[in-house]
Amino acid sequence: MTGELEPIFLRVAPVDIALVKFLFESYEGVGIVRTLDRRAAVVVALISRDFLEVARGVLGWLREQIAIEEIAPPPDAGEDWLLRILWRTDPAG
Repeated sequence: MTGELEPIFLRVAPVDIALVKFLFESYEGVGIVRTLDRRAAVVVALISRDFLEVARGVLGWLREQIAIEEIAPPPDAGEDWLLRILWRTDPAG
């Protein structure tokens, strides 16, 4: 994983995926949210290390509003092309 981003893997209700994406992405520069499995409602928040504290604050607020669970990284990046690129360990590709 790149040294610039910290992944936080989350499971939420499918109906709440858009809310999670909107909240994180409305804080410009904090990070982006990618859906890894829409049926299982697994997402990854790719957080800029400089804004990790802000992201944890957003997560704290979200936990008061919706059911949200931080989970271990899935065994692969699924079909998410961006996560596969970021997780690539061979710099040559």
